[in-house]
Amino acid sequence: MTDYSIPQPTSGDVVDLITADHRLLEDLMRAMRDESADRDAARVAFADLLVAHSEAEEDNVYPKLKSKKVIDGEEEEHGEEEHAATNEALLHLLQAKGTDTQKFEDALEAVAEVLNHHIGEEELSILNPAREDATETTRRELGEKWLAKRNQLLESGAGSIDNVEAIVKKAYDDGLLPNDDQPDE
Repeated sequence: MTDYSIPQPTSGDVVDLITADHRLLEDLMRAMRDESADRDAARVAFADLLVAHSEAEEDNVYPKLKSKKVIDGEEEEHGEEEHAATNEALLHLLQAKGTDTQKFEDALEAVAEVLNHHIGEEELSILNPAREDATETTRRELGEKWLAKRNQLLESGAGSIDNVEAIVKKAYDDGLLPNDDQPDE
């Protein structure tokens, strides 16, 4: 099994750190598309990073940027809705048995489509304003808080199928995902 190492820094500018994670998520998607790679190990690393990254943003970054008037409530909610949609697509990817099936390929492309859209929007509508409107001190403080939560979630295996199922269920319950797509219980 190939080890896909996820860096766990402890400080830095939150904008640079989040952007670096976006590039790593894109690299892991490329690895999952590569039939010569250890696609399952890439899937595990991808799931852990995606969930830890998103949960830490929602807990630490979005609320602080909103309170500092860098983003508004609509941008915060939209980011949370996109995280929910990405987690729902991730769940389908995790449910695919093996990595050599059409179900895996289809689920991977669905995750890529939702995630690439989210990354583009987040970098334009949240991270660019944060770079311009939040002080360097604020961005560094946010970086430390975001990393502490992200790294703790990485250590706990945040991308496990059980955890992702619970996150997706909560997103349905909270109205972040349309109920017509909710799986039957």
